[in-house]
Amino acid sequence: MTQTAVFLTAVRRRIRPSRTLPFLVVGLLLALLLLFFVLPVIWLLLAPSKTAGEVVRDNPLAFGSFQQIGTAWRHLFAFQDGAMMKWLRNSAVYSGGSLILTLAVSVPAGYALALTKFRGRKTLLVITLVTMIMPQATLVLPIFLELNRFHLIGTIWSVILPFSFYPFGVYLVYIYFGSSLPRDLLSAARIDGCTEWQLFSRIALPLAKPVVGLVAFFSFVGNWNNFFLPYLVLPNSEQFPVQVGLNQLLTSTPSFNPVAGAGLNVTIPELALAIIIAILPVLVLFVFSQRTLVSGMLAGASKE
Repeated sequence: MTQTAVFLTAVRRRIRPSRTLPFLVVGLLLALLLLFFVLPVIWLLLAPSKTAGEVVRDNPLAFGSFQQIGTAWRHLFAFQDGAMMKWLRNSAVYSGGSLILTLAVSVPAGYALALTKFRGRKTLLVITLVTMIMPQATLVLPIFLELNRFHLIGTIWSVILPFSFYPFGVYLVYIYFGSSLPRDLLSAARIDGCTEWQLFSRIALPLAKPVVGLVAFFSFVGNWNNFFLPYLVLPNSEQFPVQVGLNQLLTSTPSFNPVAGAGLNVTIPELALAIIIAILPVLVLFVFSQRTLVSGMLAGASKE
């Protein structure tokens, strides 16, 4: 028996799969991801430091000069008499205004779906889920027709009102209140004489700060990056958000549009700088709200 056991142990050691191969595969995948995702970001950060010719001729990962960054900055904000600043301001107004309406609607709606019983509640929840999983592009046409019917096309409300429609936020709040809010606490508050509004505003809402922060972050980022709807409902360049403005800036770049005017001083470095400025608010918001995002993602994960 001893010799047999020794033999079987030796055989197992020989046929045991090597651990080197999985590490090599993982390393190769990480290298490919680095090459595919990280290098373009590095190129984007370095492009404003070069001239248009240096971007094409020189090493793509080489740094140019801080003087060229200043030149690209002046050219960018001189485009159409400071259109870039107007686009950033418009994006802040659209995203901020719709965020206020989103929170004012999504949080009470999620609370009502989770903690109240009424006729049609399940049907309303199913409609919310179906709308949530539908691609946003499928709703653009009916929203456009509705806005046109009420003569809102070209106004600030043609962007803010559709942006405020956020079924995903309703579902997140519903999940949190349905799984994490202690029912005993609500029952005790009712015995003490709290009304339903006091239950929501003084007990449920303060406890739901993490998930409210999560809804606010996702809503703001989605609205800030939205391109298709503002592109359709805003005919005037003065009203464009920054994402639609970037499209206009792209069409004014001779490198991408041969018929663009050569005297606009808008080249690849200016376009790269505009993209960096456009994503900077979202990046700053993410950096300063990481703790809230993590706690919000974990909210509702358990009943404790």
